[in-house]
Order: sequence, then structure tokens, then C-alpha cells
Amino acid sequence: MPKRHQKRRNNQVKALSTRLKEKEEKILRLLERLAKESAKGTPIIVEGKNDIETLRALAVKGKIISAKTGGRSLLDVISEVEKSGVQEVILLLDFDRRGKEWTKRLKQNIEKAKIKPNLTFWTKLSGLVGKEVKDIEGLATYMETLKRKISDFT
Repeated sequence: MPKRHQKRRNNQVKALSTRLKEKEEKILRLLERLAKESAKGTPIIVEGKNDIETLRALAVKGKIISAKTGGRSLLDVISEVEKSGVQEVILLLDFDRRGKEWTKRLKQNIEKAKIKPNLTFWTKLSGLVGKEVKDIEGLATYMETLKRKISDFT
């Protein structure tokens, strides 16, 4: 391979490595903010127990409510949030079609209960991971894969 092609390839690899690092840093900052919000008492609604386990593994310690465990209905989840007496709840359901539908329905019903639904984390995470992650439980594995890719380039 001629030197100029090798140099161009090296520059492309550096650029990719930099983009991956930036993505990792943005996701880590977002997860850190999520952990802080949760620690302040803002509950997080996720789909299932695997999502809870993933968030715990990512250092989120506050109250996490599972929306779909044990045959719970949408009304059960809304009722639990209302009983907790909070002003705001973070919606962090999966990024697939069903997760989007549940997010929309929960948002509408939570607003009717005069509680603020926070979609910031869901929106930003979804934008950062794109089609690479379809659910919250896949987030920890995705972060490990991202770290491995970065270390492969360095």
C-alpha cells in the first residue's frame, strides 16, 4: 500500500476512534446524570426486571419501577407513581416499537395525573445509540462493546 493511502487510512481510524470515544463519554455523562436524578428521589420507569438489573449495574441506585413485570397494567404503574407522591418520573422504556408505544401511553396518563414525565434521558440515549441498542437491558453490553472497540483502535 502506498504511503499516502496508509496515511489516509490511519487518519480514518483515528477519526473513528475519536467518534467512538466521544459517544462513550456522552453516554457515560448521561448515565451519571440519570444516577444523580434517581438518587435525588426521581423514580425511573422501565419495562422489566432485566432493565432494572442493567441500570443497577450502571450505578443507578434510586427507585426503579418495572412497568411490565408480573402482569401489571398501565393503571397499576400510574397508581404506584401517584402513591409515591413525586412531582416527576423518568420514563426509560425500550427503544423498539413497543417501548415507544408504552412511553407514549405512560406519558399521556402520567400527565393526566399531574405528574411531569421526563423523557430527556430516553430521547438522548435513543439518539446516541440509534439502532444499535433496542432495549435498556442491552445498554451495559453495548457499553462494554464500545470500550472494546475503542481499545482495539488505541
